[in-house]
Amino acid sequence: MKSLALKREPDSGRFLTALRGGEPDVVPFIELKHDPEIFEQLLEGPLVPPNTPSNRVVEVEWRNRIRCLAALGYDHVRAACDLPLVRKTRPGVDTALYSRGARQWQPEGDGPIQTWEDLERYPWPRPEDIDYTVLESAASNLADGMTITASTHGGVLEWALWLMGYVPFSYALYDDPGLVAEVIRRVGELLLAAAEAMASEESVGALFIGDDMGHKHGTLVSAAFLREHILPWHKRLSAAAHARGKPYVLHSCGNLTEIMDDLIDNVGIDAKHSFEDAILPVQEAKRRWGSRCAMCGGVDVDKLTRLPEEDLRCYVRNILENCAPGGGYLLGSGNSVTNYIPVSNFLAMLDEGIRFCGG
Repeated sequence: MKSLALKREPDSGRFLTALRGGEPDVVPFIELKHDPEIFEQLLEGPLVPPNTPSNRVVEVEWRNRIRCLAALGYDHVRAACDLPLVRKTRPGVDTALYSRGARQWQPEGDGPIQTWEDLERYPWPRPEDIDYTVLESAASNLADGMTITASTHGGVLEWALWLMGYVPFSYALYDDPGLVAEVIRRVGELLLAAAEAMASEESVGALFIGDDMGHKHGTLVSAAFLREHILPWHKRLSAAAHARGKPYVLHSCGNLTEIMDDLIDNVGIDAKHSFEDAILPVQEAKRRWGSRCAMCGGVDVDKLTRLPEEDLRCYVRNILENCAPGGGYLLGSGNSVTNYIPVSNFLAMLDEGIRFCGG
C-alpha cells in the first residue's frame, strides 16, 4: 500500500455521534462509495490478486477495502446488498483517469415493465431471496473501532424508474398511475424487508440508503407525488433503523429544497448526503438545516477532480470552518470518490480534515 501520512484510529462512536447531530472530538469521514480503482491505486495493485482462489475472492476484496479505509481514518465501511431485481443497462466506454474499460448505464427510455402484463410476468423476488453475504463479509473483516453502514443498490424511486424507464414512467403517471403505484409498492415492500434485516445486524451501526430524487433545478417528479408515494416508504425505512436504535442516512442527488422539511420532520432522516455546489453548497445546507439534521460530505466532485491541490485544500478548509463548529458534520466528497478523481486530491481532502482537527 502507498505510504500514507494520515494518522487516525477508527472510532465508530465519533461517527455515530456526528450522524446524530452531536459534536465528536474530531470531524469524521464519510463516503457513499469509493470506486474500486481508487483502492487499487492505494494498494498499488489489484483489489483481488489474480491467483486468489475463487472461494476466497469476496473475503480478500473486503479485507483489502477495509484495510485501506482503516488506514485512511474512516470509522465505517458501507456495505450495499444487491436486491434480486432485474433491469436493463447499456454499455459505454469508460474514459476516466483510472479507466475500467467500460461502464454500464441506465437507459431513460426503456425498462422491463411497461404494462400490467409485464408487471405480472416480471420475476418478482421474495424478501427471503435477498442476499446479505456482503454484510457477513464486511463484518468478518471489520477493523477494530469500525462499524458498517448498510444499504442496498438502489432506492424506492430509483428502482421504479429503472424498472419502467424514466420516460415511460413519466407518461404512465398520467396514462396509468395505478401501474406506477403498484411498481412502487412492490419495490417498497422488498426494500423495507431488507432494511429491517440489515438494521437487526449487530455489526451495522446505521442505515445509509441511496435514492436519487432530484436534478439540478428540482425534483425528478413533483414534490406532491414524492410526498404521496415515495416519502412514506422512506419513513418506514427510517422507522426500521430507529427501532433498532440506529441512525437513518439518506443519500439523494439533486435539488431537494422543496422536500427537505418533509425529509427531516416527517420521514425522520438523521443525516443528508450528496451536495453539489451548483445546486446548494453544503455550507448553506448546514446553515439552513444543520440544527435539525446532520450534513454529510459536500466537497464538490468537480472541484475534487479539477482543482490544483493547494486550491483544493483552501476550499476544503472553508467547508470545515463553516460546517464543523457545533457538530453534525462529516467530511467527504459531494457524492462519491469516483475513478476520475486523482488519488492525490482525495488524500489531500482527508489530510485537511485531520489537520483541521489538530492531527
